[in-house]
Amino acid sequence: MSGESPISRRRLLQGAGAMWLLSVSPLGFAATSQVIAVRVWPASTYTRVTIESNRELKYRQFALSNPERVVVDIEGVHLNSVLKKLGNLVRPDDPYIKSARVGQFDPQTVRLVFELKQDVAPHMFALAPVAEFKERLVMDLYPAKGDTEQDPLLALLEDYNKGDLDKAAPDQGPSPGRAGLDRPIVIMIDPGHGGEDPGATGKHRTHEKDVVLQIGRRLNKLIAKEPNMKAYMTRNEDVFIPLRVRVAKARKQRADLFVSIHADAFNDRSAHGSSVYALSTKGATSTAAKYLAQTQNAADLVGGVSKSGDRYLDHTMFDMVQSLTITDSLKFGKEVLTRLGNVNRLHKGRVEQAGFAVLKAPDIPSILVETAFISNVQEERKLRTAAFQQKVAESILAGIKAYFADDARMARRG
Repeated sequence: MSGESPISRRRLLQGAGAMWLLSVSPLGFAATSQVIAVRVWPASTYTRVTIESNRELKYRQFALSNPERVVVDIEGVHLNSVLKKLGNLVRPDDPYIKSARVGQFDPQTVRLVFELKQDVAPHMFALAPVAEFKERLVMDLYPAKGDTEQDPLLALLEDYNKGDLDKAAPDQGPSPGRAGLDRPIVIMIDPGHGGEDPGATGKHRTHEKDVVLQIGRRLNKLIAKEPNMKAYMTRNEDVFIPLRVRVAKARKQRADLFVSIHADAFNDRSAHGSSVYALSTKGATSTAAKYLAQTQNAADLVGGVSKSGDRYLDHTMFDMVQSLTITDSLKFGKEVLTRLGNVNRLHKGRVEQAGFAVLKAPDIPSILVETAFISNVQEERKLRTAAFQQKVAESILAGIKAYFADDARMARRG
């Protein structure tokens, strides 16, 4: 990935009462870098700390015991008002960070100290500038002894950070999908973006990540009331989840359908309407669909991951299976699009296609729903309302029911 930095190589040393993680950084920095933003994103799975600066930062990270602390020394930086606010950014309900303090350790080094609530496994990396972000130094704090059996997402993130994500959903043929009628229909709900990645932002500062999470939660509640359905969410809080992990979670849960929820944006604020997209492996059906896929596929760069590479972006061992899956995705998408037309104007009257990375599970019919244009002032206002969010969720559920109403299609998925 273009955002990966040579800073990622680390060496583990153990000494009396302390564990040291040393990071090798490139040389040749200007004498002084300026930190322009500090953000803390707490979540149940992991907490992310992001330090944004005008230049790439040289750092050293290590851990201390009694009490448990993670320390980050940043060289070539002077303490400023942005850094001084770090302690105020730590929320009382943060599962991992108890408190944070910062000080000028020496004339050329700022020291950040994070006191912990539990033992953590820090994962630290640098990101190159992308979108509106400049250089970023990212520290993800995972539980050192996480319950991966009870938390499938934590297990997948752990595999992802080790570079072993393929082991979580090995290529042993397609997922069995509907295994007859002895289990509920499984729906994976994917609220787009999250955490460091806000998605699109409306004129009145409405963030896409927030409204789609609300719609996803509403859909989750509706599905929970259905006797023959079960829903999972790729995220149920304001946290960034890499695209690959979203797909892997759907496969791990043996999902029958995958619904990624978004809110569109365009530089022309008059653009309006709802849309539904499916995967294409042979090029986009329109220039707009191609542009949207490129934008959505950049989520990992914006949200921030230290690794990249997705087999499904380049090739797949399931060409024939995926072709059938795309056919099912188009049918599923049409059912949802038809019902969205009852609650909002449609931007396009047909399901469009492009190479969306998040739709590339080879064996799960998957669609991306653009609920409305958050860049349109009127639709941004609707997206903020509980009534519209509920109607969108109900429309998606109605589309799911219509898709599975065909007994022959259910048999084929079984």
